[in-house]
Amino acid sequence: MQRLALFDLDNTLVNLDEAFHVWARGFAEEHGLDREAVDWLIALDRAGYPHREVFFTKVREHFALPEPVDELWSRYRQRMPYLVRCRPEVMDGLSRLRASGWKVAIVTNGTADNQLGKIQRTGLAEAVDACALSGLDGIRKPDIDLFKVAAKRCGAVLVDGGWMVGDHLVADIDGGRAAGLCTIWVDRGTWPDHGHNADHVVTDVLQVMKILLKSG
Repeated sequence: MQRLALFDLDNTLVNLDEAFHVWARGFAEEHGLDREAVDWLIALDRAGYPHREVFFTKVREHFALPEPVDELWSRYRQRMPYLVRCRPEVMDGLSRLRASGWKVAIVTNGTADNQLGKIQRTGLAEAVDACALSGLDGIRKPDIDLFKVAAKRCGAVLVDGGWMVGDHLVADIDGGRAAGLCTIWVDRGTWPDHGHNADHVVTDVLQVMKILLKSG
């Protein structure tokens, strides 16, 4: 099997939940909302509205905000790249993989401005060999074509195998398996009632580096 490792971005390489909590507190303060509003925003996020246009439609209606949904969503996208972080230990792990002959890519769903901003501001743009973004490439995980794009940009092909790492059982794990990849699920406790078909289960992406280096 070739040394190809594809990583999801949000809540895999970067802690989106942590950044979202910071954003929610800032949003509430900006709009004169109380602590209960912060809790409501976090609960709505956890309820599973990955498409932020839907999320901000509900937010606007709930708080009777004057700003259009498009403006709320746009300001969120502009702000979030400044809030996410990639731990130095994760950056070091990616560096070790590449030094050991691995090709590493990020495969993520999301708008181009938001996801590219995160990748660039965290330094991940220089820490990986390639990126495949749904907002740029017009394909969303779990469609295997997005994995193909990432592999190709690494000078690889999926038929030679590799690994997909992520926290989403459908987009990352089912998608990765459909693409013919081995999979590692980063279990953040958000899928308590679902089974999985991942080859490995971890609770922190740092554990992934050890698994890959050993397998390689």
